[in-house]
Amino acid sequence: MRSSLALLPTRLWVGLLRLLVRLPYSAQLILGKWVGLGLYFLARDRRNVTEVNVRLCFPELNSEQQKKYVRDIFMNNGIGIFEAAMSWWAPDAWFKDRVTLIGTEHLEEALAEEKGVILLGAHFSTLDIGGLLFSYYYPVDAMYRKNNNPLLEDVITRGRLRFFKSAIERSDIRTVIRNLRKNHIIWYAPDQDFGMHQSVFAPFFGVPAATITATSRMVKLNGSPILMLAQHRTPDNRYELEIFPILRPFPTGDDVQDATLINAEIEKAIRKDPTQYMWVHRRFKSHPKGKNYLYKKS
Repeated sequence: MRSSLALLPTRLWVGLLRLLVRLPYSAQLILGKWVGLGLYFLARDRRNVTEVNVRLCFPELNSEQQKKYVRDIFMNNGIGIFEAAMSWWAPDAWFKDRVTLIGTEHLEEALAEEKGVILLGAHFSTLDIGGLLFSYYYPVDAMYRKNNNPLLEDVITRGRLRFFKSAIERSDIRTVIRNLRKNHIIWYAPDQDFGMHQSVFAPFFGVPAATITATSRMVKLNGSPILMLAQHRTPDNRYELEIFPILRPFPTGDDVQDATLINAEIEKAIRKDPTQYMWVHRRFKSHPKGKNYLYKKS
C-alpha cells in the first residue's frame, strides 16, 4: 500500500502526459516551453547547477547572455519532456517528414567492417525523439542507466522499445558484445559524471570533467568503430541528425587521451545548439576539492 501511494504522483504525471500527447505537435511545444519556464523559477537547485555549468563552459558570454542561455536550456528541457512522450506514444506520421539525416556514408563505412558500431550519443533534450527519428533509417540498440523509480523504468523502457531493437542496461557488457558481434549499432552516451571509479579527468568545454574509461574498453573488446551522432531541433521545428566521421585512431592506449577525444566529439555536437543539451546535470560533480565543490552556493 505504501509503495503504491509513493508511486501515485508518477502515475498521475504519466497519465497527464499520455493525455497531452493527443494535442497538436505545435501546442505541445508551447506547453513544453511553459513547463520549462516554470521549472526555471521553481527548481532552484537545478537552476544553480545550470548556471554554474554555463558560467564554466561559456566564459566568452557576458552575464546577460549566460542568463538567457540558462532560460533557454530550461525551455528546451521542458520541450524535451513532451518530445519524449511523443516519441513513446504519438503516431509515427507526425515525425517522418520532420527529420533530416546527414553523414550516412560514415555509418555505412563503419557497418562495412562487420564489427558492430558504437554510436556515441549525449544527453540532449531531444534524446528520445532522436532515437525514434534515427530508427526510421537504421535499427539500433541502446545502452541506458536503470531508473530508480520502478514505474518510470517500466514506462520509459516500454516507450523506447518502440524504436530501439533492444534496451541494454549499461552494466550488461556481455549483451553489448554479443550484439556488436552481430553487427548491431549500439547507442551509448558517456557524458555524465559517475564518480572517479573507472574515470579520468579530461577537458570538457575546457573544464576538467570526470569521464568514464569504459568507452575505450568496450571498443577494445570487439574492435568496433565508434562515431558520434548529433541531434537537435531546428528553428522551423524539424529535426536534424548528423553522424560524424569514424573516430580514428581509437582507442589510443592512453585513457586520458581517449577521454579527451570522446569529450571533444560530444562538445562539437553540443555546439550545434548548446541550449538543447541537458546542462541541468552535474557534469562536474567530481572535483579534487570534494564532491559538488563547484556547485556549492557561496
